[in-house]
Formats: sequence, structure tokens, C-alpha cells
Amino acid sequence: MTLELSPLFTLEVDLDTPLEVGRVAAGTRRVIPILGGTFAGPALSGTILPGGADWNLARSDGITHLWARYTLRTEDGAHIMITNEGWGTQDDATMQRVFSGEQQNTDSWYCRTQPHFEVDLDGPVAWLNDIVCIGSLRAPHRADRVTVDIFSVS
Repeated sequence: MTLELSPLFTLEVDLDTPLEVGRVAAGTRRVIPILGGTFAGPALSGTILPGGADWNLARSDGITHLWARYTLRTEDGAHIMITNEGWGTQDDATMQRVFSGEQQNTDSWYCRTQPHFEVDLDGPVAWLNDIVCIGSLRAPHRADRVTVDIFSVS
């Protein structure tokens, strides 16, 4: 069996300044508020609503755990709740450079996610409830925005 990836959409997520929780037992915890943004792809496009966040953990072994929840609104008004969890090879020092706006080396950047969608079962995008997706978070070029490419797996 061969798995195939099809582009679903690209998220351009606008971020606020991270809230530094500090050093916790598992690493360095921060909450990164989501201010909004846009998404666009072959089948869906729209806006990212303000109010979500990424509860981010930079572990001492150099792995960063992302766990973000936020809401999308399609151009035709459908709401999509997204939970996007993933892992990357960014240690706390790298994350500090990201938040200071320093350009990142795209060759060493690795971050993959598994987005999960919740939508109205009777709505126009109900098919999102039944698909498996992966995401690839690009190396940030700005401290206040991330880009995530989302692919459906078939």
C-alpha cells in the first residue's frame, strides 16, 4: 500500500508575544496566543479566528512539542475547530531565536504535526471529520507568524 499526500490548505497564522510560563518538570513551557490569520487551498480558504493558542513545550532533549487549538472560518461561513499537535527538533535556544525574529536555517528545521478537525456533521465541510492529515510547519521568517502546510493522506 502506498500513501499519498494531497495539499489541503496552507495556514498563515498570526501570533502574539509568547507568554513564558517558565521551566517546568518536562522542559520550558510557553503559551503562544493566536491572533488570527488566513488559510487557502484547492478546496477551502478563509480566515483564522483570534482566540486560540499553542501550548508549546521545549523539552531538555532538544524536542519541541506543539499543541495548538484554534478555529477557522471558511469563505462561506463554516466553522472548523482544529487541534494541531506535533513535534519538532527545536530546543529552547532555537525557540528563543524564533521569538526574537532571527532568521532560521531551513536545512535544520524539522516540525511535523497531525491536525484533527471538528466540524458540523450536517455542514458543507463535514467531510473534514473523516480525513487524516499531516502538517509541515515551515521555518519561521518572522517572530509573529508561522506557516503550516496541511496535507490529506489517502
